[in-house]
Amino acid sequence: MEKNNVKISIEDLNFWYNSKQILFNIDLKLYSKKITALIGPSGCGKSTLLRCINRMNDLIPISKFDGKIFYNNEDIYEKNTDVIELRKKVGMVFQKPNPFPMSIFDNVAYGLRIQNMTDKNKIKQIVKESLEKADLWEEVKDRLNLSAFRLSGGQQQRLCIARSLAINPEIILLDEPCSALDPLATAKIESLLRKLKDERTIIIVTHNMHQAKRISDYTCYLLNGKVIEYSGTAEMFDNPKNKLTKDYIQGVFG
Repeated sequence: MEKNNVKISIEDLNFWYNSKQILFNIDLKLYSKKITALIGPSGCGKSTLLRCINRMNDLIPISKFDGKIFYNNEDIYEKNTDVIELRKKVGMVFQKPNPFPMSIFDNVAYGLRIQNMTDKNKIKQIVKESLEKADLWEEVKDRLNLSAFRLSGGQQQRLCIARSLAINPEIILLDEPCSALDPLATAKIESLLRKLKDERTIIIVTHNMHQAKRISDYTCYLLNGKVIEYSGTAEMFDNPKNKLTKDYIQGVFG
């Protein structure tokens, strides 16, 4: 594991919904400009952990958090943290594509406009660059005023990634972004993520172990809300240290 270039450091994190504890004593270091995959069976806490990293769980009144998460060496759960600023830097892409009910162009420009950017040429330029980075520009450049709902599922998901990229986040969190997509659309998103990691830190929840193996640099295996094993992806898949990891990877359960 790399000693430096830690982007996110999670220390002794515990998390509850009401009285039900979901995460137990999570300690993890997530590295800059790498793809980290969170794997494990349904209900093991993967998505909850992901949502802790940009404080999306704050939106759930019954949630309770204990522990620390450092981003660029600052604890994001400090009382004076500006959560809106945090979410600009830590973008999120959800399991089901969720374009807004507006045009393709306006979807990507949305974040810029709510940040009060008014320079139309600058907005146009950022929209184009974001769509290019999301490998979508060539497919949509002649129909930017069409409703985003006219796009295929895979295109909608890349549009959501472009929307996230437009506000230039340092980190992108993805919660099973390919689970609703066919293999071709999935391959496009995977190719895109490999390119994006040159500039950004990517953390992806996936139920697809083949996907984790194909695209991630590091893999964390969670079970019942606990980290069972965390290591370089090749190392984990070729030589898991823990029998529980080995059983899951080999399909004995899960």
